[in-house]
Amino acid sequence: MVGLVVISHSSKIAEGIKEVALQMAPNALIECAGGTFDGEIGTDYNKIVNAIEKVYSKDGVIILFDLGSAVMNAEMAIENLNDKDKIKIVKCAVVEGAIAAAVEASIGNSLDEIVENLKALDINKA
Repeated sequence: MVGLVVISHSSKIAEGIKEVALQMAPNALIECAGGTFDGEIGTDYNKIVNAIEKVYSKDGVIILFDLGSAVMNAEMAIENLNDKDKIKIVKCAVVEGAIAAAVEASIGNSLDEIVENLKALDINKA
């Protein structure tokens, strides 16, 4: 099953998104990378790497994020991991995207299918 990582500058937001997505798809593989290592607002490279590693499988991982600056840490994390081609950052509405991705992953859709379907939720994030 495709895994999902939700990156937010707030751990509370990330956990809330995960909670809602799991209500719709209880078997989905979802991890959060919210806030900094010391509990402040921001993003943390190590949290992102750990979240990716927890949900990674041969089926791949989708990364969703709240604000544009989270993408920089996500891109750095991917650069230092194996199988980069199976880890995709999707720039879409994070709440709606997480729910849609979780449902699609739970019914067995492929990484490419989910990424393609999430394009409908694109909101032009930087």
